[in-house]
Amino acid sequence: MPHIAPLAMDQIEDAELRALMARAEELGVPDALFTRIVARVPSYAKALLNALIVSHGAGNVDHRLKEIIRIQLARFAGDPYFSALRSRKALAAGLDEATIDAGCGDYDDDPRFSEAEKIALRYADQMYLDPSKVDAAFYDEMKKHWTEAQIMELGGFISFHYSMQVFMRSMGTGPLAAGAAARA
Repeated sequence: MPHIAPLAMDQIEDAELRALMARAEELGVPDALFTRIVARVPSYAKALLNALIVSHGAGNVDHRLKEIIRIQLARFAGDPYFSALRSRKALAAGLDEATIDAGCGDYDDDPRFSEAEKIALRYADQMYLDPSKVDAAFYDEMKKHWTEAQIMELGGFISFHYSMQVFMRSMGTGPLAAGAAARA
């Protein structure tokens, strides 16, 4: 059980928040546990959920790559909650566990990833492991593969999702068992 208990669904009366929760549930990230915890402050929960949905499910960077990065960061953070979640959209687009594991491991030598994807994965791991390596030369290399708008999308995505993962880890959360969200 998390350090702050999630609200029961019948305690969440804000229609806009419930609609955002349904959109998040369709995407699969985050699941109902996160949304029911942050629902204690509806205005803040709406802003967070909207940002999570837009950063993960929209934009000009492939959703499958974002999903690999999200899981890579969750594993770095030691977050069992976000590490276990899988985006339904990414899975429907063909992302599989072997590719996720490869992207979270030795992706530099893996032929599954393009040079653009490899530098995006490196961007994520260096922002976490050693941000001093994300310097002007690094951004120059990124610009060979990504537009500046895509680099900003990746950077914002990495920053936002990593911080949410650290937050959930601090809450002592793990993933909800299948069907538990509906029952709670």
